[in-house]
Amino acid sequence: MIETQDSAAVKNVERERRIKRRFQIEQEVRYKMLYGQRIAETGTGKTTNISSSGVWFTTDNMLTTGMPIELSMNWPVLLNDSCPMKLMIYGCVVRSNERGAAVAIERYEFRTQGRIFAQAMQQPVELFPAH
Repeated sequence: MIETQDSAAVKNVERERRIKRRFQIEQEVRYKMLYGQRIAETGTGKTTNISSSGVWFTTDNMLTTGMPIELSMNWPVLLNDSCPMKLMIYGCVVRSNERGAAVAIERYEFRTQGRIFAQAMQQPVELFPAH
């Protein structure tokens, strides 16, 4: 049988399922396992790597595959060098073992957490405005 370039490309994709670039970001993460509208389980861990389509993080317990999950982590970069951000990830547990869990990201959003107090203190404040 003659192997075509198309079939060779398919075999390469089958070997490496991660098409998106993964970034080594280690941050504390909080998670909520959801059962309908109820929170089934909560916990903490640490992200190991993340891409636009998935995240791997450590857990204390094995998580149930197929369950919806919400992750929350502080983003390591400040918005405009002054405003901390939180990354919220909504997805589904696709794999879990004794070391951690993989989540397929369905959607995500960045939330601001307020400006850093130190920057606010650098601005001059007029205590007694002129009349």
